[in-house]
Amino acid sequence: MKLHEDNALGALGGAIGKGLLAGIAATAAMTLSQMIEMKLTKREPSDATLKVAEDTAAVKPSSEDEKQLLSQEIHWSYGTAWGVARGLIGLTGLKGLPATLLHFGAVWGTALVMLPKHDAAKPINEQEPKEIAIDVLHHAVYAAVAGLVYDALDAGGKHERKLNKLAHNVNSLIRQYKK
Repeated sequence: MKLHEDNALGALGGAIGKGLLAGIAATAAMTLSQMIEMKLTKREPSDATLKVAEDTAAVKPSSEDEKQLLSQEIHWSYGTAWGVARGLIGLTGLKGLPATLLHFGAVWGTALVMLPKHDAAKPINEQEPKEIAIDVLHHAVYAAVAGLVYDALDAGGKHERKLNKLAHNVNSLIRQYKK
């Protein structure tokens, strides 16, 4: 009996779990990025999440407090859930910048399609360059942090890497000895 076997469902579960943690960290970073940017540019918070919720789930907050609460709940849920996509990308073997760029394209590309569809944002060809740059910045912060956190979680601990290297070296020696 082997103590550890490759297990597709276990790998999927691990990737999803690491992705969720990466999504939480990335959402926190994006939130901070947005807060700083809004303070610098004097921009008001977006109501895009509420417009999508109203359009897709027939949700209608009854007060300003409920609007803010619902907006934050959707923002955090949506950002955390997109971490799962980063986990699935990790299952393909992609890491680092290529995985981050793919994740960025998926997240931002979805926003570019879904927000105008639900009248929550103008189509990109109708936006000002400054609006596009700000949107790209925040989504890039999200994807970069999700990628860094996911790759760090997926790398295992220092002791695990040392143990894997030692096991690899021992297996190499055994193979050479058998020849």
